[in-house]
Amino acid sequence: VQLVESGGDSVQAGGSLNLSCQASGASYSGSCMAWFRQAPGKEREGVARIDDGVTMYADSVKDRFTIFRDNAKDLLSLQMNSLKPEDTGMYYCAAEWTPSWRCGRLKSRDFEYWGPGTQVTVAS
Repeated sequence: VQLVESGGDSVQAGGSLNLSCQASGASYSGSCMAWFRQAPGKEREGVARIDDGVTMYADSVKDRFTIFRDNAKDLLSLQMNSLKPEDTGMYYCAAEWTPSWRCGRLKSRDFEYWGPGTQVTVAS
């Protein structure tokens, strides 16, 4: 199982970025996939998840971020609009074959498979 993120960059507040996560090494259909982020000195927090077409977002990113999954390409994306300085951090893609109720908790401890991360920096 391998996850590789890309698309991180430095942008001005109000800007947009699209993050991608290419998955390989397994069949990801039926898995829970999610994006997490971690700012310096802070705990890793869940941003969004998608499971069997059902999406869920952290309150802090609702109506600004959109998670999308292309099962045919094993590709997970995160479209981030109206970026704020507080969105700055390392963004990680995660995957796990887990019941929907656990996927919905969006807790990092419920995910075994992680990418190395991609850095997003939003300047004010």
